[in-house]
Amino acid sequence: MNITRENIDELNAVVKVDITKEDYSGKVEKVLKDYRKNANIPGFRKGHVPMGMVKKQYGKAVLVDEVNKLLQDALNKYLTEEKLDVLGNPLPKEQENFDWDNDTYTFEFELGLSPQFEVSLENKEPITHYKIVAGEEMVENQVKTLQKQYGKLISKEVAEEGDQVTGTFKNEEEGIEAKATLPIEKIKGKKNKDKFIGAKAGDVITVKTKGLFEDDHDLMEFLQVEHDKAHDLDVEVEFTVSEINQQELADLDQELFDKLFGKGEVTSVTELKDKIKEDAAKQFGQQGDQQLLNDVTEMLIENTRFDLPKEFLQKWIQTAGEKELSEEEAREEYEKSEKGLRFQLIEGKLIADHKLEVKFEDLKAFAKDRIREQMAQFGQMNPEEKELDDIAARILSRQDEVKRLSEQLMNQKLLELYKEKVNLEEKEVTYEEFVKEVYQ
Repeated sequence: MNITRENIDELNAVVKVDITKEDYSGKVEKVLKDYRKNANIPGFRKGHVPMGMVKKQYGKAVLVDEVNKLLQDALNKYLTEEKLDVLGNPLPKEQENFDWDNDTYTFEFELGLSPQFEVSLENKEPITHYKIVAGEEMVENQVKTLQKQYGKLISKEVAEEGDQVTGTFKNEEEGIEAKATLPIEKIKGKKNKDKFIGAKAGDVITVKTKGLFEDDHDLMEFLQVEHDKAHDLDVEVEFTVSEINQQELADLDQELFDKLFGKGEVTSVTELKDKIKEDAAKQFGQQGDQQLLNDVTEMLIENTRFDLPKEFLQKWIQTAGEKELSEEEAREEYEKSEKGLRFQLIEGKLIADHKLEVKFEDLKAFAKDRIREQMAQFGQMNPEEKELDDIAARILSRQDEVKRLSEQLMNQKLLELYKEKVNLEEKEVTYEEFVKEVYQ
């Protein structure tokens, strides 16, 4: 066997593989002998079928199969040994007058080569790193939410503004029959609200779904309809009232503080608000970091220039999926994925240049931190190390979880690299200001 490579240019090459009879004949003979031992052909005892008949019936298929196996193994080994960084997979070139009846075969493959380039983390204009904080209005709303959550429900006979009305939404044609507890404040428009204010248990209220709530997603929750249906739903529904309750807010006292944060951890309303701000800062910190990742990614794509083997990649995209694409479809798919491919290459270069790696011990510690955070959300503040180790071991025994966590950890390492190397400008904003500035 002989393998040679012709470099067309810096991004494209053709690999030529010559296979002779000596390379494959032994493998083919072995397979045919095994076929002969197990062949069941009428008129012959098992294991006594003439080899000529076996070759006539199976020879060509076995030859093609063994040569293709040999070809793939040789090509993969060559790419590894030559340390060729290829994009996509090698594409076989069509060859005229190819004949499986010959003893020697020549195969050619097109290669798309990864470009050589450098990545700089230096930027003249600073990138904004948002430090997102909870504004006073958000803190006050969160205090009220906690008071409602831990408050009492007081049964009432007649519904008033601010009450909760429990009942059943119904529309037989649409298959809607959903029990719901509906805060009157959620209802949109005075006309609709007036139908609920003054209602008593047993009353039947008829309303239109269109414009019933500020957010159509509330229809999903209260009427239990699917997402796509909720956005276009425009029907009348009957709401049969079963009970009315007033939400009495919990007192902002030590009993509530201890329920929320543990005995003696918070002792005043001021400390409660500080705690809310602290928890919000942790949550918003992730959003600020994610935006930083996005902005640095855009900067790197914009500033890191290199060519790609575009024609090769379009040809590869044509045949890479389950269904073969047309040239136009492949071109469109390439244009959609080019930006992502460019950043994959940039990211790979950064990881290599700065020797970033995910070690198993790092991954295990990262997994335990995530588990600890999730347990804290359910009130388990101090789990034992053995429990964390056992859960982490179960998670890390699954390949999909290892892949997901490894990607998250590498993103974290890249984020730390950006914070150290990139020219950043910290900007403190409330969450509302952040949304307005970034998304609007």
